Amino acid sequence: MRGRRPGPPAGPRGTGRARRDRRAIGRGGEGVAGELNRVVGGWLGVRITPMFGRFGYFVGEQLFGCYPIRPRAHDLWVRLSWHDQARALATPGVRPHRRFRGRGWIECDVLEPEGVPRALRWLRRAYEHATRSSADQTP
Repeated sequence: MRGRRPGPPAGPRGTGRARRDRRAIGRGGEGVAGELNRVVGGWLGVRITPMFGRFGYFVGEQLFGCYPIRPRAHDLWVRLSWHDQARALATPGVRPHRRFRGRGWIECDVLEPEGVPRALRWLRRAYEHATRSSADQTP
């Protein structure tokens, strides 16, 4: 059979990494993700939803940040106002998002728990911007 590796037959499909991810989701995240989720989840009107291998942080329908579910990944995505995006990009360790830089998104790595306070400051600015944006759109 082409494309098949020699050795014992593979187990049933779908028993790999997803099981561990589901456990992490059930516990609210592990490590840095758990800390971010605990703090951000306490903000008024915030909903945390797993999506595309990330925890998505929402205010209403507005997505303002994402952090990976998997413990080995560590790139936080944050959507800021244009002014805050320019300020963030001037700080070390922050870079424009690969695809959505034109929409105000930035990326920064949060490797250790010591980086959580800095990440929370940018997430708080994104939360405030999302809150103002959603208030402007209500009829």
